[in-house]
Amino acid sequence: MNRALPAVRLRVPTHEDAVVWHRIFDDPEVMEFHGGTSAELSVYEELTARQRRHDAELGFCLWSVLDETGRVIGFTGAQPWPREWGPAGEIEIGWRLAREHWGKGYVTAAARQTLERVRAAGVPDVVAMVDARNARSIAVTRRLGMRLADTFTSPESRREAHCYRLEL
Repeated sequence: MNRALPAVRLRVPTHEDAVVWHRIFDDPEVMEFHGGTSAELSVYEELTARQRRHDAELGFCLWSVLDETGRVIGFTGAQPWPREWGPAGEIEIGWRLAREHWGKGYVTAAARQTLERVRAAGVPDVVAMVDARNARSIAVTRRLGMRLADTFTSPESRREAHCYRLEL
């Protein structure tokens, strides 16, 4: 990416962010590789509460991404891989952004901040699990310097998932 990345700020998600996440992820395009539809509001309430615990206990979490105006436009961050399959026990970075902010560098800028924060917390390496058909997220992993390390089949969707890795 040759253009300057936008200014973004990461903050620990508030209880109110659950409502914002629910609203902006209620978009079939945003959720294409995450089951197709937004979860119920209670799922986002639990998710934001879990992220506040992760931040307090681990020093990192899935942070709300704020644009130049201070508006929440999605999340990016890191958390322990939550499933029994795949890179169990590893720290996964991830991102999800409101559709109108795609292609503008927000995820790359926020993910770079995530890597700095996770490195500062003492994490030696991270993974990113990406649906093999998600070209946009695969491009982000490349911009971050991640390499394809493994391939899994998701037991839920039966789709191929790529596991990218980066040593910090």
